[in-house]
Amino acid sequence: MKLVFAGTPEVAVPALDALLASGRHEVAAVVTRPDAPAGRGRRLVASPVAQRAEEAGIEVLKPARPRDEEFLARLREIAPDCCPVVAYGALLPKVALDIPARGWVNLHFSLLPAWRGAAPVQHSLMSGDEVTGASTFLIEEGLDSGPVYGVVTEDIRPTDTSGDLLTRLAFAGAGLLAATMDGIEDGALHAVPQPVEGITLAPKIQVEDAHVDFAAPAMRVDRVVRGCTPAPGAWTVFRGERLKLIQVAPLPDRTDLAPGELSVGKNNVYAGTGSHAVELLWVQPQGKKPMKAADWARGVRIAAGERLGA
Repeated sequence: MKLVFAGTPEVAVPALDALLASGRHEVAAVVTRPDAPAGRGRRLVASPVAQRAEEAGIEVLKPARPRDEEFLARLREIAPDCCPVVAYGALLPKVALDIPARGWVNLHFSLLPAWRGAAPVQHSLMSGDEVTGASTFLIEEGLDSGPVYGVVTEDIRPTDTSGDLLTRLAFAGAGLLAATMDGIEDGALHAVPQPVEGITLAPKIQVEDAHVDFAAPAMRVDRVVRGCTPAPGAWTVFRGERLKLIQVAPLPDRTDLAPGELSVGKNNVYAGTGSHAVELLWVQPQGKKPMKAADWARGVRIAAGERLGA
């Protein structure tokens, strides 16, 4: 089939690579978000997908909005059979959805109908799921509600962050998307409507959602930290300034600390929660680089009774 691939961040690159390597399909063009400011100088930088496409010599389309007539006209000229999508980042209007003969097929990082929305991996981790996965489905006008072509599952490991899990799903999902394109071309694969039961929503994680409440149980604290790492970054407050929490470890045997209360050993830092303590392993003070929590504690000289989250 002739394909136009739509995607933007690094997590979409493995899927583009899989389609380029498949040998069965022609990736005629790539659609991605416009260049965005990045780095200290805030220079405009092309998306990871755009950079990979340019390396491969593929035409790159960067519409400000996917309903722009110039973009739609070019898409009609290319006349793709199908448009595979991975984390493109913009809502596709019906006028665009109607152009490819076999529609737009999205790779979504959850087992639909669970976790429809922008942040499925983060919500899956924060909710304590033991298994997640990726799904390919035919895009319709509803939010991730289209019929499903295929799924792949992935176990969630006890120390997984959203970054860890998303990396594994990006590669597993790349194979699924390539196989889905093959199945559509062969006529052997047909999309199945999603069940009406089990629908959960995964809206974008806001900075306030990443605020760690130490009155919550230790398991919840751990899930929020892992689910919000690397972005947007779990955080608390210490001495009136934000402290990012990069890694913690629940300690079921220690229950002597009040919520947020800190205890410092020779090479360890502990904080109380609503159940048992957690050990702080890696933190990032405001305006500084990530560091081991023990090094941070030595630098700030924590006094007896000081707490996080005040």
